[in-house]
Amino acid sequence: MVGIRRATLDDLIHMQQTNLMCLPENYQLKYYLYHGLSWPHLLHVAETDSGRIVGYVLAKIDEESGNKDKPISGHITSISVHREYRKLGIAKRLMDICMEEMVEIYDAAHCSLNVRVGNVGAMSLYRDVLGFKVLQEEIDYYADDENAYEMRKYFKPEYEEIDAEQYSGAAKKGKKQADAEKMNVGDEDDAGEEDKQEVAKEETKEQPDQDEVEDKPSEVSESTENTQEAGSAEPTASKKKKKNRKKKRR
Repeated sequence: MVGIRRATLDDLIHMQQTNLMCLPENYQLKYYLYHGLSWPHLLHVAETDSGRIVGYVLAKIDEESGNKDKPISGHITSISVHREYRKLGIAKRLMDICMEEMVEIYDAAHCSLNVRVGNVGAMSLYRDVLGFKVLQEEIDYYADDENAYEMRKYFKPEYEEIDAEQYSGAAKKGKKQADAEKMNVGDEDDAGEEDKQEVAKEETKEQPDQDEVEDKPSEVSESTENTQEAGSAEPTASKKKKKNRKKKRR
């Protein structure tokens, strides 16, 4: 039998140990203490009859929320259940009681969380069971550069409509920026191609006509022949000198 209760300060070390065993995203103990002192109603643990902590939920209220432009928003910082106790509905129970406290104590308008895009099991729980909706995909959100889905569950329906307009507008704006960047890249490519063509034309102008190119080898061959003749003439001149010396001796 596994029960759910509000966490105490003594439970924080066990929550951290569960986190280290089950998740790649880990926190220092002081971070748990910060949550426990600031939002004690939003920390809950799953405990067996023997007193073993086998799961937890760590949550908070967004400190930037609560003003006119931004309603009070809860946030699930971390939730985990020991592997041997999974698929027993413990995670859902932890989430349900935590979100109930967000509404009853803090009057939250909605609750948000982030989940790895590759975590299919968690996505199924949040979206299909708990009713969270994907707001957007955040690129390179985690330390290993995996993307995350930002998800939100609404306690007050009017804020769902507001977010729908806000995020759809942001998505359209992002698409326009992406299209503009693509067009700029295309223009740069076209300009680069034009530059290449101009360079090719200049090189073509600088190159001599084919007839001139064909004449040059003949000139070279002629000069080569002249060199050969001059080279062969030197020995002939020395021979003449030897003959003249012989005549003088005679």
